[in-house]
Amino acid sequence: MEGGSSGGGGNYGGGGRERPNILVTGTPGTGKTTTCSLVADAAHLHHIDIGKLVKAKYLYDGWDEEFECLIINEELVCDELEDMMEVGGNIVDYHGCDFFPENWFDRVVVLQTNITILHDRLTSRGYMGPKLTNNIDCEIFQVLYEEARSSYAEDVVLALQSNHIEDLSSNVRMLTEWVDNWRSAGS
Repeated sequence: MEGGSSGGGGNYGGGGRERPNILVTGTPGTGKTTTCSLVADAAHLHHIDIGKLVKAKYLYDGWDEEFECLIINEELVCDELEDMMEVGGNIVDYHGCDFFPENWFDRVVVLQTNITILHDRLTSRGYMGPKLTNNIDCEIFQVLYEEARSSYAEDVVLALQSNHIEDLSSNVRMLTEWVDNWRSAGS
């Protein structure tokens, strides 16, 4: 299940950057933060966790009582990231993707997880009620994969399974190789 090749494609809108930008998205619990952290270390990229950035820089408009989360101000987030994204060398970690400018990312990765595994991960985090149901439904209906496909060029979007430690290792290796190939191609 992938929206594009895992090879050299995906240098969409690089704008002369010396280093690529990657967005890793997916339903909460699919392994975005772990994947980003490991790829950042292996490929020498700057890991930007949007959730942490929003809290640290107060880039939100309030609190959503039903889903127990901050209501981020997408415009403020984009303003905060703009200069960093122009330079390149970033791996961005967030559960949404449609508000970021298309030309910021050379690769958009959507992590996907088996529903039973995801349910177990989310309940172990304390998710319940509408928050749990909404996130499980999001994964079942591939909402984030469709969002990525409608927001970015086909050769930029890549769906990867993220069920087990072997998937994590494989995904980190593949993304690190992709960064190395992007660099050596002089993109």
